[in-house]
Amino acid sequence: MSTRVSSQPSPASPVRTSRANEVSVSKESRFSNDFKSWLNANGYGKYEFAKGNVPAFGGKAGPGEKVTKEPVIFIHGNSDSAAGWKNSIETFSKQGYKPSEMYAMTWGPSNPKLAGQQHHSEKYLEEVRAFIQAVKEYTGAEKVDVIGHSMGVTLARKAIQGGDGFDPYAGKKFDLGKPLTDSVDTFVGIAGANHGLASALMTGNLVPTTNTSTGLHPASSFLRDINAVSHDEGKHVYSIWSNVDELVGVGIAGFTSPIPGQDGQKVYGTYPFGHMGLKNLTAETQLAMIRDHQIR
Repeated sequence: MSTRVSSQPSPASPVRTSRANEVSVSKESRFSNDFKSWLNANGYGKYEFAKGNVPAFGGKAGPGEKVTKEPVIFIHGNSDSAAGWKNSIETFSKQGYKPSEMYAMTWGPSNPKLAGQQHHSEKYLEEVRAFIQAVKEYTGAEKVDVIGHSMGVTLARKAIQGGDGFDPYAGKKFDLGKPLTDSVDTFVGIAGANHGLASALMTGNLVPTTNTSTGLHPASSFLRDINAVSHDEGKHVYSIWSNVDELVGVGIAGFTSPIPGQDGQKVYGTYPFGHMGLKNLTAETQLAMIRDHQIR
């Protein structure tokens, strides 16, 4: 591994283990009943993440529970799910984070065979943005932390930046609203293709994921839009990436994964820190970034 720091209970609820602050995460994990009820009562019931039929995590045991830590929101990548954050959530819980202080939702199908059909659509952007807003409102926190992986990085960046966009498959323009920058303390982007995928140069508009409008093509107007601003994702911005990322592109991660204006980065150079390993094996680094604003 090489490291470089730049200046720049029931299936319906989080499952607790026998130790006080530890939890278990799986595909059967769901929001707590209190959070689900709150979402439906406060206008968020229309979103897919609130409907209860996909992996999810987070929520208070009851309305009287106090949230003392800054809530952390996890946004997964293409064809993954909230359950993909198992190691991060379980590691954070061992460091004192409660289910009411960690939140993960599922966007899109958790099916690798459908990965090529997903892009930065109006629907997904609205889902991610609404989730960030819902967690902040529900917990009453002044700010939240956001950790994204892969396509979840670029989705979350635009969801926070807000503003207008165009969905070529829906055939319409849309406006997400004002930036949420002031609501985010720390943003961490893991293995993001912020400047595009090398493989997209070959597939281009043949598949939605790599299209030149809302896809991960290096010439994508969506990527040009989110990279036109610097350090707009939160008060503190970091990236985690690897030179052996087989999906982003071996050897090109240094070009595509850093976030414009970031405060720092953690770089890996050997396996097993490939595309999924960067998410699954770096929980301690993620925690240091969002809790201590340090890179370890």
